[in-house]
Amino acid sequence: MSAPGEAQVKAPSAPPAANSGGTGTAPTSHQPPATDHQISDWQLFQRFLHYVKPHGRWLALGFAAVPFGVAATLFLPWMIIRVIDDSVIPGDFSKLHSQALLLGGAVLLGYVADAVYTFAFQRTGQKSIAAMREELFAHVLQMPRSFFDHHPLGVILTRLTSDMEALNESLAVGVLSLFTDLLKTIALLILLVSLSWKLTLVVLLILPPIYLFSNFLRARLRHYYNLTREALAEATGYLQECLNGVKTVQLYAAERKTQRRFETKTRHFFKAQSYSNFYDAALFSVIEGITSVALAFMIWYGSGQILEGVVSVGTLVGFINTLNRIFIPIREFTQQIAVFQRALSSLENVDRLFRERPEAQDTPEERPEEAETLMRFESLEFREVWFRYSEDGPWVLRGVSFTVRQGDRMAIVGSTGSGKSTIVRLLTRTYGNYQGSIQINGVELSRIARKHLNRLVAMMQQDTWLFEETIAFNIALNRPEVTPDKVRESANYVYASAFIERLPGQYDYGLLENGGNISAGEARLLVFARAIAGESEMIVLDEATSSVDSVTEALIQKAIERIFRDKTVIAIAHRLSTIRNSSQILVMCQGEIVERGTHDALLAQAGDYAALLHNLEETA
Repeated sequence: MSAPGEAQVKAPSAPPAANSGGTGTAPTSHQPPATDHQISDWQLFQRFLHYVKPHGRWLALGFAAVPFGVAATLFLPWMIIRVIDDSVIPGDFSKLHSQALLLGGAVLLGYVADAVYTFAFQRTGQKSIAAMREELFAHVLQMPRSFFDHHPLGVILTRLTSDMEALNESLAVGVLSLFTDLLKTIALLILLVSLSWKLTLVVLLILPPIYLFSNFLRARLRHYYNLTREALAEATGYLQECLNGVKTVQLYAAERKTQRRFETKTRHFFKAQSYSNFYDAALFSVIEGITSVALAFMIWYGSGQILEGVVSVGTLVGFINTLNRIFIPIREFTQQIAVFQRALSSLENVDRLFRERPEAQDTPEERPEEAETLMRFESLEFREVWFRYSEDGPWVLRGVSFTVRQGDRMAIVGSTGSGKSTIVRLLTRTYGNYQGSIQINGVELSRIARKHLNRLVAMMQQDTWLFEETIAFNIALNRPEVTPDKVRESANYVYASAFIERLPGQYDYGLLENGGNISAGEARLLVFARAIAGESEMIVLDEATSSVDSVTEALIQKAIERIFRDKTVIAIAHRLSTIRNSSQILVMCQGEIVERGTHDALLAQAGDYAALLHNLEETA
């Protein structure tokens, strides 16, 4: 590092080879990982079963009730045969009273068993979906910040809400009961075979066309359900974007254009939904038609069997009754195919989000000696750092090298697009696929755990975001180390306590979303207090370019001067006072450091810095 008074620049060397394996390379996933191959429906369903296992007691209760439901289902048609053949046809009604009681008992047992397993399965499904939603939200919170640059928030919101609701309506309600329907169907088929194998053979003849037709439509349903979910996610993302910027839309009278774009996106959703509805209706109606024709054929064939004396009237009536009980699960199964495809489509989207790598998985475990080294901030070094946002994109940083030691105050200046903010994004590890080396206390940035990085470096962002919570919450953000006393000390440090103590409730004063009930300058002071509360030793300050009222502007300037006096600071500087108070100034141009030195040395050089300063003075 040159002496503070020198104004100099070193020309960047050529970028390192992509496969050189530089110590700073730490790829961050922005797109679906390499393992994003087509996975089977069973693999998707296994993800759901993972959340079902903790609720095994409720699942066991549901399965325990299934045999009673199956027994009641079998007993009813058997009793109908006995009533007709033993009481109605012979005209002997002596047994009818007891038979009616048995029928009533079987119906009651069936209702109770169905109620128990339906409640148990639905409770299991609801609990499982709730656990999956919580885990998915926790997973999203662990994603690197660059992930949110490439994935619209509306799409993520759809995965957490709409897709989860689709899973809730299908897996939690329908799919878990599919097993019981299958058991009942098998049991009823066995009963039919015991009554008449010839009539049963007629029933079995309709199963192959049902299977072939269902399998034919299943793939089409899945395709259009996927399109529906994607179209809904896109429309939701656009809707959220428009609602967040509705004031800007109204300010520039862009309502009609915005409405037309939203209508286009909803038409895509409507078209995909219409196709899925068509195939869903076709599946149900064709299966309904096949079963109705089979039932008519069964009555015609069975009547001939009665006339020939092969089967009794009770057997035919019981057979038709049983056939209806078989066809009901078959018809429901065709509906469940549609529901199941919708569920798998949603589960596929959720699984894709689950397989995005969280930041913790991209950070190797620190060695004990490295953790000890990172207890206090000593130095930061960028060494020949090259960076671009995509593999085929232009280099945004080109051979950037500088060193910041404890107590230094560095200002980075340059025109828009020169690479200033990219340096901050790399330092805060919003992006990690740099080439070269970035080290804090001699430890490569890619090896530093997020908890240590957050303790060492605090970011004062240009953009403010405040939650719809109290002022104390917005400063502390539930960090256990930030006590109420630290909240007050931090607010006082950045001169925010003056306006806070004028508010009703003071630190318990509730803010509207993004601080809608305080001024922009006051919101910025709260963001400063939030950064100071973590007691980080290095502050990265991205100065806001927008102006605020003169009183709050003076408080912000006083806070920045105090931070510059007490902390190690890297500032993306826009104010002349901030630049002048820096011990070192880096001048960026097209991703390179073209000049560096103190204010006086760079001004005397009459180069790029002097030109930038002249522009700042003209616009001040």
